[in-house]
Amino acid sequence: MNARLPRIVLLITALISLTPLTATGQLISLKTVPVAAGDQFLTLPSARLGMAGVSIALDDLLADLFANPAKGALIDEPLLVSAPTFYGVSEEGGAGKTLPITAYFGSETGFGALSFALQQIESGQNRTFISPGVDWLGPPRTLSESSSTNVYAHGVIGRRFGGGLSLGASISLAKLEAVDGVEHLYVLSDGIEQSGHTVDFRTGLFLDRNGRHFEAVLLHNRFNMTHDVSYLEWFWRELDFGPTVTSRVETNLDRTRTWGLHLGFAQPLTASGWRIGGIVTANRKSHPKIPNYEIQNIPRDPGTSWAYNFGVGIAKSSGPATFGVDLVFEPIWSDTWAEADGAVTTASGTTIPDGGKTIENEFFFTNVHVRIGLAYETEKAGFQIGVQSRSYDYTLRQINNVEHTFRKQEESWMEWTPSLGAKVKFPEVEISYYSRLTTGTGRPGTRFTGARAESALAADFLVAPEGPLTLQDARVLTHQVSVSIPIR
Repeated sequence: MNARLPRIVLLITALISLTPLTATGQLISLKTVPVAAGDQFLTLPSARLGMAGVSIALDDLLADLFANPAKGALIDEPLLVSAPTFYGVSEEGGAGKTLPITAYFGSETGFGALSFALQQIESGQNRTFISPGVDWLGPPRTLSESSSTNVYAHGVIGRRFGGGLSLGASISLAKLEAVDGVEHLYVLSDGIEQSGHTVDFRTGLFLDRNGRHFEAVLLHNRFNMTHDVSYLEWFWRELDFGPTVTSRVETNLDRTRTWGLHLGFAQPLTASGWRIGGIVTANRKSHPKIPNYEIQNIPRDPGTSWAYNFGVGIAKSSGPATFGVDLVFEPIWSDTWAEADGAVTTASGTTIPDGGKTIENEFFFTNVHVRIGLAYETEKAGFQIGVQSRSYDYTLRQINNVEHTFRKQEESWMEWTPSLGAKVKFPEVEISYYSRLTTGTGRPGTRFTGARAESALAADFLVAPEGPLTLQDARVLTHQVSVSIPIR
């Protein structure tokens, strides 16, 4: 490792959230930059999507069993649901289309669900234009593959026991060719090919005693992605009278292993329809490999994170009207470090041995999430409205053991997501429409121009950008149409 490591302006771990909406609270995501990642993982049905996903004191009959497989005991009839979802990121920042099909089934003693989704992700990244006067030495250049396909599958099985007790287990698999937003973290690249998968195992317990609910979930999640990133290299050859360009490919690995425990309860507060609930969640994340995103360019693996959330919810149901509020506090501690690739001489003349820590990063997050939702539903129609606010706040303490320096940095931002929904009920089918808009996020980049950009692209190793870091505002607009058909 080079002893003269550049000082960075913004440290970005950028662990992109892979948490579906239905699993919010059980699997806690880490986010150190407001990347507009889209609604890629909105692949499962939800009955309260228009209410901003309020869930602590209210049940969601469509979504809950995928978060806690034992809550499939709440299903009272077999059901087939398809919820096509479409989202787009402003300023041509990318888009996605998902076609899921989910079947719910059950008997007096058992229950379960199967879900399958096929997804198309359109990248917002464009390839670098090579002018006709430049000599290209690489393989023939074609239009970059701007579209990628992801496949998702979920399975749930459970059993009811006496006294309102149920147990369940689930497995979720995803074959991924793209994680939306990742391409923007390699801002100087000419293209990126992603490949990988994620696996999620859960076992759950659910107890229902006269409207008083208690639940527990144990989960294990494995996330594996490979980023093959292409870069252009510019140089002059002898006897040539113009620039020459070739390409090289750098491979980055992204690996995270998560163990989690979730506890929750909900119970009536008054006889008039008020309910109260609470949740406690703990995640331990190990990061054997973290990508070396070029806007940071400081290796920082392995690492370990401890993430918690403590939430309270209150809800009111009165006739056709339902109101709910969730408040979640999310403290997170994350430690990552860089290991020396061979012996490294420090600024004071001492030596860090092979495998020793050259840079140590300590993050402390104090995130807060608030969700408010209202629904009004009759026998033939209904509507929903809600808003979700997410406040991200963290402090970074970084020790550079090579240069013997220390720095502290604080970052914070807010994301807002208003949502709405409407449904129409017929005797044999129910059709719902949901929409939501996320603001407060962006797409990161750097301002490089002219020869300065070519010099950076021609480097033998990636350097932290000398140009100012930028974050262009971006909005994510999502539409979902849900069709629910009882199986009778």
